[in-house]
Order: sequence, then structure tokens, then C-alpha cells
Amino acid sequence: MSNTQTWYIVKRTAGNCEIVSSNEATGDDNPEIIEQWGPFTSQGEAIARRVGLIRSGKCQPV
Repeated sequence: MSNTQTWYIVKRTAGNCEIVSSNEATGDDNPEIIEQWGPFTSQGEAIARRVGLIRSGKCQPV
């Protein structure tokens, strides 16, 4: 496994999307996550993609 951190966008049951690290997104013990996108190589890229998901109506702003 490489040392580079990856980021994911996760959609919670409430409809909002958050940016989380790969450690938080890959756990199967979180039933609140109903959809996820990624991995992204930088947090900035994940933020830009989240904006697109909000604009397209797939996510609600936090």
C-alpha cells in the first residue's frame, strides 16, 4: 500500500456529501454512507467534484 492519501466524497443518509480520507470511507461499519465517489488524489480535486455533485442535484450542501 502506498503512503499517498486519497480522498472520497461520501453521501450520508441525510442527503449531504462530505469529503473524507480513505481511512474513513473504506470502513464497512458505517451504515450512514449510502453512496461514494472517488478516490481522488488531492483534497482540492475532491472539493471541486463535490461542487459539481451539488450543482447536479446529487448532493445537498453541508
